[in-house]
Amino acid sequence: MRIGLYPGTFDPITLGHIDIIRRAAVLVDRLVIGVAINRDKGPLFSLEERVAMIEAECKALSAQTGTEIVVHPFENLLIQCARDVGAQMIVRGLRAVADFEYEFQMVGMNRSMDASVETVFLMADANHQAIASKLVKEIARLGGDITKFVTPAVKDALLRSYS
Repeated sequence: MRIGLYPGTFDPITLGHIDIIRRAAVLVDRLVIGVAINRDKGPLFSLEERVAMIEAECKALSAQTGTEIVVHPFENLLIQCARDVGAQMIVRGLRAVADFEYEFQMVGMNRSMDASVETVFLMADANHQAIASKLVKEIARLGGDITKFVTPAVKDALLRSYS
């Protein structure tokens, strides 16, 4: 069974994340969405809220692709999380050159800890390259329209958080 791990904070999940999930799902038999518990980032949404949003958004994707998609919170090293879920590959989305530089360093460190886990990069779709959760939250907080960046359910959750 080919198992992939797509890690992130997903605070909140965006259309960019969903695009990467959709495309990664056809590469594996099981796709694990690793939701990072990163207390230093101070997420807007609780872990439980982020997991629920991801599960809701991925339900239809799983049915469309025939790939099992599961959500797995983690607070340890990414490479340890990959081992914990049996992943042979880590899936990462790239938006710009700046992303690549950070990811390049991360791959080197992960490979030095466990060379059996490959990292696969998927370029963000041109329609989603500018989307970043941090920016989506700022736009929502300041009353801007986030319809182009998130699903209706996530938009509602963001608007509730800032009302």
